[in-house]
Amino acid sequence: MASSIIALLLFLSSPFISFAASQAAKTFIFRIDGGSMPSIFPTHYHWYSTEFAEESRILHVYHTVFHGFSAVVTPDEADNLRNHPAVLAVFEDRRRELHTTRSPQFLGLQNQKGLWSESDYGSDVIIGVFDTGIWPERRSFSDLNLGPIPKRWRGVCESGARFGPRNCNRKIIGARFFAKGQQAAVIGGINKTVEFLSPRDADGHGTHTSSTAAGRHAFKASMSGYASGVAKGVAPKARIAAYKVCWKESGCLDSDILAAFDAAVRDGVDVISISIGGGDGITSPYYLDPIAIGSYGAASKGIFVSSSAGNEGPNGMSVTNLAPWVTTVGASTIDRNFPADAILGDGHRLRGVSLYAGVPLNGRMFPVVYPGKSGMSSASLCMENTLDPKHVRGKIVICDRGSSPRVAKGLVVKKAGGVGMILANGASNGEGLVGDAHLIPACAVGSNEGDRIKAYASSHPNPIASIDFRGTIVGIKPAPVIASFSGRGPNGLSPEILKPDLIAPGVNILAAWTDAVGPTGLPSDPRKTEFNILSGTSMACPHVSGAAALLKSAHPDWSPAAIRSAMMTTTNLVDNSNRSLIDESTGKSATPYDYGSGHLNLGRAMDPGLVYDITNDDYITFLCSIGYGPKTIQVITRTPVRCPTRRKPSPGNLNYPSITAVFPTSTRGLVSKTVIRTATNVGQVEAVYRARIESPRGVTVTVKPPRLVFTSAVKRRSYAVTVTVDTRNVVLGETGAVFGSVTWFDGGKHVVRSPVVVTQMDTL
Repeated sequence: MASSIIALLLFLSSPFISFAASQAAKTFIFRIDGGSMPSIFPTHYHWYSTEFAEESRILHVYHTVFHGFSAVVTPDEADNLRNHPAVLAVFEDRRRELHTTRSPQFLGLQNQKGLWSESDYGSDVIIGVFDTGIWPERRSFSDLNLGPIPKRWRGVCESGARFGPRNCNRKIIGARFFAKGQQAAVIGGINKTVEFLSPRDADGHGTHTSSTAAGRHAFKASMSGYASGVAKGVAPKARIAAYKVCWKESGCLDSDILAAFDAAVRDGVDVISISIGGGDGITSPYYLDPIAIGSYGAASKGIFVSSSAGNEGPNGMSVTNLAPWVTTVGASTIDRNFPADAILGDGHRLRGVSLYAGVPLNGRMFPVVYPGKSGMSSASLCMENTLDPKHVRGKIVICDRGSSPRVAKGLVVKKAGGVGMILANGASNGEGLVGDAHLIPACAVGSNEGDRIKAYASSHPNPIASIDFRGTIVGIKPAPVIASFSGRGPNGLSPEILKPDLIAPGVNILAAWTDAVGPTGLPSDPRKTEFNILSGTSMACPHVSGAAALLKSAHPDWSPAAIRSAMMTTTNLVDNSNRSLIDESTGKSATPYDYGSGHLNLGRAMDPGLVYDITNDDYITFLCSIGYGPKTIQVITRTPVRCPTRRKPSPGNLNYPSITAVFPTSTRGLVSKTVIRTATNVGQVEAVYRARIESPRGVTVTVKPPRLVFTSAVKRRSYAVTVTVDTRNVVLGETGAVFGSVTWFDGGKHVVRSPVVVTQMDTL
C-alpha cells in the first residue's frame, strides 16, 4: 500500500496533469494492471481519473475484455504514463476502415431442410455486429413470429438522433453507438448534418452486413430489378445487436471498437461480426492491436469472433485480422452475375458487369475516348476536375480503376458532359469484376478487355462504342472463384497459422440498405433503395457470422474454436464445374494462401465428425512460443501468466485445423519438423478414422498413428504430423510455398481435411 501511495503522489506532482502547449493532444489507449489498484479507490474509474488523467479527458473506461481506459493527452504525457508501474501498454488510437438473396443457398443450405428447417435454429443466438449501425425499418429486421428475447440478454437500445427504444424489437434486441473517440479525433466533432448521433445507419454498410448475417425473409427483393427474388440472411431467426463503431465520414477508431467489445461481452452476445481492419498497411503485433485484444477477451468467454480478411489482394501477405482466436474470412464469387458488354465499332463484344438501372443505350453507338492517351494519369483515372468537357462531351469515356471510388468516376464523366463510362481494371485488379449502381450508363471490364478497348480507341480514326446491359444471370460457371481483391496469405505475424481461415460469398451480395444515401453512397445520388448489392470481404465475414450462429444453436456446448474447426475441415475445394478453385486475378488454380481451408459448406459443418479444439491455456502457450513475455501476454489476456522455462513451445503446435511447417531460409539439406494435433470426436461415439496424406510436391509427410480409434471412454486422440523436405531440391514457386493435406476418413460420411503448407521464411 505504501508503494502505491508513493507512486500516486509522484504522478500527481508530475507535469502530465497540464496540457503541454507545444504539443497537440491525441487519443491514447492505456492498458492497466487492474489488480494494482490501491484499496483507497472505490472503482477503477476513480483510480484512473485521480492518478492517470483528468476526468474530462477520459473517453472510455474498459472493464470486460480489457482493463484500462482511453484519454486525450499529449504524446509527452503518454510517454510519462508509460513509466507508471501499473501501466502495461500504451498505444495511440488508430483509424480503421470497413472492408467494403442467393448467397446463403450457395453455402450448402436449402429451404426447409437442415439448418433452414421449420425449427427455431438460431433464434436463441445473438449476433453482435460492429459496423456503421442499422436501419431498423427494413423488412429484413421484422420480428414477425419470433419468440421472446433470450432471458440472458443484458443489452440496451440506446436513444439518439432518429433512434429510440421503439426501433428495437424481438429481432434487433439491442443497439449502441460509440462516438467518444470520433468526437475527440475529428475537428469540430462528428458532422451531424450527414451522420446520426445514434445507432441509426447513415452509411448503409452496417445495415447490409447485419441483414447478410441474420436478415429475415423478404419477398420481391431486388436492387432496381437486379438480383430479384427472396432476400434472407444466413441465420434468419438469430437476434441482432447493433454496435455502431464506424462513421460515414471518419471511419472507425480503435478506442471506440474496444469499448464495443467491452459492451458486447457484457451484454451477452454469442457471435461478434466485425468487417473492419487496418487500411494503412500496418500490421501491429497482437498486444498492440485492440481488435486482436478485444477479440481475445470475447473468445476467452466463449464468443465466436469472425472478421474480414481485407481487400488488399491479390498481393501476397495482404490478409488482415491475423490473431489465431479470430476466424478470418476471405471473399469469393457466387453463381450469379450482372453482365454488361462493351460493344465496339469494329464488332467486338467485350465482357463486363454493371448494376446500372437507368435509361439504356439501346444499341446506340457513341464516340469513345480514353483521356489517358494525353499522358495525364489523373485524367485517365477520371479524378475530379481532370476531364476537359471539350474532349468528352457526348462520348463514352474509358476510365482507369483506382485512386477514387468507382462510382465517383462516373459522376466526374457526367459532370464533364460524357454520356457513358467504361471502367477498366489495371494489372493489379486483373480480371476481377464487381458490379456498381452507376449514375450514368457504365460497365466495368477486366484488364485484358480494358487494354483492347484502349488500343481500339487510340488506333481507330473514329472509334465508337455502346454498352449492352443484360440484367441478372444465375447458374454462372465456374463458381465460386476467389475474388481478386480478397486478402491473401501468408500470415505476416505468425506464418505458422494459415490465414485466411476460409472463404465465403463476398462479390455482388444483395442485402438491406439505408434510406440515408443512394446505392452508390455518393451525396449527389438521390435514389432510394431497400436493398443494395455490394462486394468486399466485409460481405463475406457476415456469412460466416451467420453460419456460426446456426452452429452455436445446434451445438451450444461447442467452443468458438470447435465451431471454426467444423467450418474449416468441411469446406469445398472444387467449384460448380467440379474443378479446383480458381484465382480470379490470374485465372489459374488457387492455393491455401488464397482460400485458407476452402469455401464454407455449412451443410457439412453441421456434422464434421472431428473438431480441433483450443483452450485459453493453449492460446497463452502459443503467445509464449512466439516470444511474448508474461507482461506482454497480460496485455492481451488481462490476467498474469507464466511461460514454460525449460523448453520453449512451438507455435506450430497450436491445435489449429490447418498445418503450416515453416523452415528458416538459411536451412540447407534434409530437414524435418513435427507438429502435434488433437482431434475431438463429435460424431458417432464408436468411430475409427484413417489418415490419407497428400504430400506437397517434393515433400514427405507422415502421420503417426495413421489410425484414430474413439470410444465412449476415449473422445480425444492426438497424432503427430512430420514434414520432411530437402530444401536443396524442393521448388517453392511463385507463392514461396508448396501445399498438401492430411485428411481423416471414418468410412462413412465424415471427411475431416486439414491443409498442409510448407514454406521457408525467417520468423522472430
